[in-house]
Amino acid sequence: MARIEDSPWAVSVAQVASRPGQSKEIDETFPAPSGIGDEIVGVDEGADVSVTGSFDSIVDGLVLTARINAPVHAECTRCLKPIKRDWTVNVTSFFPYEDASTNSNGKSKDDEVDIIAGEDESEDTYPLLGGGAWADLEALLRDTLVEELPLQPLCKPDCKGLCSQCGVDLNEHPDHHHDVTDIRFAALEGLKAKLEGKE
Repeated sequence: MARIEDSPWAVSVAQVASRPGQSKEIDETFPAPSGIGDEIVGVDEGADVSVTGSFDSIVDGLVLTARINAPVHAECTRCLKPIKRDWTVNVTSFFPYEDASTNSNGKSKDDEVDIIAGEDESEDTYPLLGGGAWADLEALLRDTLVEELPLQPLCKPDCKGLCSQCGVDLNEHPDHHHDVTDIRFAALEGLKAKLEGKE
């Protein structure tokens, strides 16, 4: 059985766990977990994902406040050019202590956490492992990055896209156009040509 401390996503938090008011800075690079997006838009498995922030100890667990930066590959939805750029996401997540699953009045701490988390819908909860000594960031990285991937990535905000007639990149050829005759008026164009020819 694999040990949590051998996981590439494990962060030791034993020095701040169960001691409210303590803080542990984090500025590390982790491999991107699998399953973040697809060939169109996503983060390649194993790519360097940096996490900068801190674990802050409170009575019920640890709160991670961090900035996650990952290299996202995508394809512009207008001109289909490949896009590679770093994507930065701010995250706040809660890691409750394992031994604090119930309190003295029998209520689940998770119920209380849900009430508190309801104030900030973006807060996610992840378990501490190894008796509360380790925070495993694999699921957090996957969840956060999948949630924040751009749905319609653009190579630039004012991308003009491709010509609907021939596929020419309108960013490179802004004056490109086609003289199109509406087929509904083709007979009239023919009549006009005949009339003009007779004059």
